[in-house]
Amino acid sequence: MGGLGLQALGIEWGTYVLVGSIFLLLLTGLPLAFVTGLVALVFTIGWFGPNAIPLVISRVFGFITEYSLVAVPMFVFMASLLDRSGIAKDLFNGMRVLAGRLPGGVAVQTLVVAVFLAAMSGIIGGEIVLLGILALPQMLRLGYDRKIAIGVVCGGGALGTMIPPSIVLIIYGLIASVSIADLFVAAITPGVLLACMYMAYVLTRCLINPSLAPPMPPIPPEEKAAQRKMALKAIMLPAAIAFMVLGTIYAGIASVTEAAAMGVFGVLVGTLIRHEFNVKLLHESVMQTLTTCGMIIWIGIGAATLVGVYNLMGGNRFVSSTILGIDAAPVVIIMVMMLILLVLGLFLDWIGIAMLTLPIFVPIIIQLGYDPIWFGILFAVNMQVSFLSPPFGPAAFYLKGVAPPEIQLKDIFASLVPFIIMQLMVLGLMLAYPDMALWMLD
Repeated sequence: MGGLGLQALGIEWGTYVLVGSIFLLLLTGLPLAFVTGLVALVFTIGWFGPNAIPLVISRVFGFITEYSLVAVPMFVFMASLLDRSGIAKDLFNGMRVLAGRLPGGVAVQTLVVAVFLAAMSGIIGGEIVLLGILALPQMLRLGYDRKIAIGVVCGGGALGTMIPPSIVLIIYGLIASVSIADLFVAAITPGVLLACMYMAYVLTRCLINPSLAPPMPPIPPEEKAAQRKMALKAIMLPAAIAFMVLGTIYAGIASVTEAAAMGVFGVLVGTLIRHEFNVKLLHESVMQTLTTCGMIIWIGIGAATLVGVYNLMGGNRFVSSTILGIDAAPVVIIMVMMLILLVLGLFLDWIGIAMLTLPIFVPIIIQLGYDPIWFGILFAVNMQVSFLSPPFGPAAFYLKGVAPPEIQLKDIFASLVPFIIMQLMVLGLMLAYPDMALWMLD
């Protein structure tokens, strides 16, 4: 049975209609998963007829039966448990003691805590909410400049897209069919570099103008030893969990999926040791995990269906020939891809961007002779920019949900500008010097 005549458009106009339909339907407020699924269904029947539906469904089956995908609910569950336990709160309080009276000390230790949280779970939204509850009120109470405080919470919380075990890198590895462990190793340098840039920015501004970040009141000498002991105790458990996850992956002891399960086990044991484990904590964590993973899976199914039908239409060949037909150096083609991802990041969720673009972009990268691991790092940095970028930067909305009422969305987005610039600087460095990401794999 034939289609409904959409083939008459040709692949070029078919592409324009398909992309236009997605953005038009998104303006109606429909979730991305339903939009991509609906457009895919219309184009499947309209281009090929109903007989093509099983071919597209096979794409969905391939996506949802991918073994590596099991790591995602494990890391989400770990983050949900951390959200509800006191582990992150104690870590923050402990780091505050170790930060001492350093200029901008609370902001710097917030960034260190953000790195710890990223290394334990890799879930961005949860980190920003946690830091928004723990760190933002503390900095505002001490008289910190509002823009620095907001920027540190959102910028630090978004480090989860880069610092392993990043969910973004897991999904990239799954789509690009590359080693997730290698992606984790390659992401260490840019992730740490970005965290250090944030810290250097805060320290420099606070040294130039100490009024931006008044120091904490000094700890009485008789309390110093006890507080430092408490601080070291608070750091030991998160460090052990991070080691269980990342150490076993880098040592080759466990796969990413197995390490994720070990991380969940570590957090559960931690809550038992701290006498925080109860049925309510488990129930709420499981429900949040189901909600988050349901969203990821449905977006993935919709996007896999859409990409499947578009490839059947010949769209991958059309996009590939168009991009490779650009009369410029290969690095310019990569920059065009980065620009496309940055623009999409202003409007779409990262999982949707990954599922829609990577099946087309990664083969082009390989054809140009570039390492897909390196492109994965570029993609992760790019998605980190999208977490902060207006008008739909998720980080701003996560923080708005827990910030004091007087902090408006426009204040949050204005505070994020320096951090977006630093992210773009790291993206530029990774683009210009690929070995900065790949040297640990040699």
